[in-house]
Parts: sequence; structure tokens; C-alpha cells
Amino acid sequence: MLINIPHPAIGSRIPREQLPPLGLLSVGGPLIDDGHEVHLIDGEFGPMPLTAIVAEAAALAPDVVMFGHSGSSSGHPIIAACAEAVRARMPEATIVYGGVHPTYFWRDILAAEPWVDVIVRGEGEETARQLARALAGQAALDAVPGLALRQNGAPFATPAAPVIKDLDAYRIGWELIDHARYSYWGGKRAVVVQFSRGCPHLCTYCGQRGFWTRWRHRDPIKFAAEIARLHRDHGVEVFNFADENPSAGRKAWKAFLEALIAEDIDVTLVGSTRADDIVRDAEFLHLYKKAGFERFLMGTENTDEDTLRLIRKGGATTTDREAIRLLRQHNILSMATWVAGFSHQTDRDMWHALKTLISYDPDQIQALYVVPHRWTPYYAEATERDVVQPDRSKWDYKHQVLGMAHMPPWRLFLWVKAIEAVMQLRPRALRRLIWNREAKIRHAIRWYYRMGRRVWLHEVREFLLRDRTRSTGVSVERFVGASLAAEEEAMQAR
Repeated sequence: MLINIPHPAIGSRIPREQLPPLGLLSVGGPLIDDGHEVHLIDGEFGPMPLTAIVAEAAALAPDVVMFGHSGSSSGHPIIAACAEAVRARMPEATIVYGGVHPTYFWRDILAAEPWVDVIVRGEGEETARQLARALAGQAALDAVPGLALRQNGAPFATPAAPVIKDLDAYRIGWELIDHARYSYWGGKRAVVVQFSRGCPHLCTYCGQRGFWTRWRHRDPIKFAAEIARLHRDHGVEVFNFADENPSAGRKAWKAFLEALIAEDIDVTLVGSTRADDIVRDAEFLHLYKKAGFERFLMGTENTDEDTLRLIRKGGATTTDREAIRLLRQHNILSMATWVAGFSHQTDRDMWHALKTLISYDPDQIQALYVVPHRWTPYYAEATERDVVQPDRSKWDYKHQVLGMAHMPPWRLFLWVKAIEAVMQLRPRALRRLIWNREAKIRHAIRWYYRMGRRVWLHEVREFLLRDRTRSTGVSVERFVGASLAAEEEAMQAR
């Protein structure tokens, strides 16, 4: 049984559309091919109460229950509660937990959460398959690479599993979902896909390089053929790329675009990439458009060169501006991400950021807050900063987590909301909302404005009525340790 827990994040609840859990499906495919009976419970629909998830799982009485969530740390409190309830209802089932958060917190979880039996560290396709074989009696658990479990009551890890070299060796278990239930981009049937894993860059706030270890990609022709099959056989219209940096390998990326164009299908592709890759590929951006790309999210991250150097972004403000210009030239929407919450930022920095973002002139903006995840290099830089968001389920980049030296949380929130509003309501942006020469792009712009308005109002209401953002007087390092101690204390009380 694969369980995708319901997550309270704005991206999960506000759009009223759901995307399938690619990570769990990627594990499910190899398990099915190994002869196991596999089911998926997607708790995002509804969302399902945890009691309903547990009841549905218990009705099928699985031998193994597997949890995982792309929300990582913000998803952990919900997974912990659901796993505890599963253990109470199905004491004989083996509970397995995988993903980024448990990969790095395996010692803490195994020490504090007795309902978790095994943790899959790193990539899950082959490790989960070997784990299932071991649970069926074909091998000892401690002989399977990439696991963490208990030996003599203490957390224990087997050697790290080898990096998967051939990503095409493991198929996605698409048969586990009903494609008609999943949509995105305004009611269009949609899935999440992944061309590559990892990123060759060294941004300090990001842990992708450490988790995936190196950048790899699928066979461009096979990947294009899979997209075409999903479109023709299941009516999928929108393909949302999960890649951190799909275009990192120029030759492979161009080969994929050409292969998808050769499939001659009318689909919508949306994804993320780096601004410098867009500039690098200026001579064949027409292939991006012809393949079906309608929007790219680009991690501009900050408009200040000193901050970009601090976080080792490796980009430049001039490159960000040029990438947006090139995308507009090909009528591909640009979404600029901008990160707030760095300790040194002042009101003057916020004003400068707004003016610079206006000069960039992106079609859309996504404002995020820096989060000190323990597996990123940025964590070491933030260990002494004050935690202002004690709810770990809100460590999701859309809630302010860290206190700042020069402004209280409420003022940073006002700046972020004001910057978002100005960027999307300025005359140039509104003109694009009213008219675009291409019907698909008009639909995309208007859909984003509907979603953006709902998200913006939701965030303001949440901040005013329910948010507990405040100075805790506790540093990041102490808070993370205290959170784990609290989990252990609660476990002992139970």
C-alpha cells in the first residue's frame, strides 16, 4: 500500500486540482513488475481525513505500507501522525518511509517514532524492490543497501545504495491512478514527469545536489515517446516537469525537444530551469515553443548581486533579465521566483527588489521565503537565527520561518504581499492579461491570475487570523533539536 498523505500547503489546497504523486508511482512500477500487488491511496483528494485513509488501508490488509511525500519536512508531521494510526490499526504491517526528509533524519525518526520500521534512503526504485524481496524472505534486511532500521533497538543504516545510472530501467506505475481524476492548468488532464535528476550547481539553500549526487537524464527519445503515449492513450494534456534543472545537458535536452516535436502532439509543458540555460539556448528556443512549453519558472532568487554570491547561485541579474526577454520573444511565459527572508535584508533592499523585478518584467512572480533545511549548506549559515514559525508543517517556502535582523515578521510579510500585488497589477502585466495573440497562452495567463488571487487572499487571511509567526527566542539549531526531543518525549508518554 502506497499512501500519499493530504498536505495543508497552499499549492495542494487552493487550486482545487490535483497532480499525481510521481515519487510513489515511480516506486510502484518496479514493485508491480516484481510481482507484488500494489495499491495507492491518494489522500490529497478531499482531502481525506487520516481516519478514512487508515480505514481504507486496513480494508485491504497490506503486508507493507509505504509513505513518502514531495513536501519533505513540511509533510513529516502528517506522515508521522498517519503512520502512528496505521500501526495502531494494523500492528503486523511493516511501515516504510522514504523521501528527502527521512533520508537525512533517519536516526531521529527511528529513535523517536517506533511505528516506522524501515526508512529508504535516497532513490527509491531499486531499494524498495530489494526491500520487498527481503521482507518476502529472500534476503536479510541488513543486506539491502540504502536502508535504515533498528538493530538491538538502536538506529542502524546499511551502506548507501548505488546511484541509479539508467533512469529508464524503472518504469512509472501509471496504472495505479485514474488519469481522469488529475488535472492542472485550469481543468486540463495532467501528470508530473521527470526527464532528469539532480543539478550541477551549488546553491546553498538547495539540497538537490546532495540527495541526487549527480545530474542524470532519461533517454530523450524514450521520454518523448512516453509523453506521447500518455497523451494518446490517456488524454493527458499538461505535463508538469518535476526536474530541478532539466536543461542542464544541452545536447540531451535538444534531442528531447526534437523527439517530442517528431511525435506531432499538441500538449502543454511547464517546468523550471535556470535563466542562464535559456540564454545559452537562444538559437533553438523555437524548439522549446514548438515542443509545447508554455511557461518556465526560473530561480532568479534575488535581485541583489551580493546575495546571489552569498547563496552561491552562480547567476547574474543581467542574465535573468535577458532570459525573460528571450522567452517573451517566443511567447513562452516567464515566472520569476524571488526569495525573501535573508537576515541582512532591509526596507531599502525590499524597495530595490521591487524596482529591479519591475525592470525584469516577468509575466508572473512567485515570492518564497528562505528555509533552513538541515541537509542544505545554508543550514550552517542560519543555525543561530531566530525561528519565527514553530509549526514544521509550514516549513514549505511559502511561510516565513526565520527572524530577520532589521524588520519584524509582519513587516516582511507586508513587503512580500505588496511586491506580489504590484508585479501582477501593474499596467504592463494587466495588458497581457487582457490580450495575447495565442489562445493557449491567454488561457494560461488568466488561469494563473485566478489562482494567484485566491492564494494571495488566502495568505493574507491566514496571516491575520491564524498565523503564529512570532519570535520564539529559539535558534534554528536549538529548535530542530527541541522538535526532535519533543517527538521522543511524546512517544515515551504514549
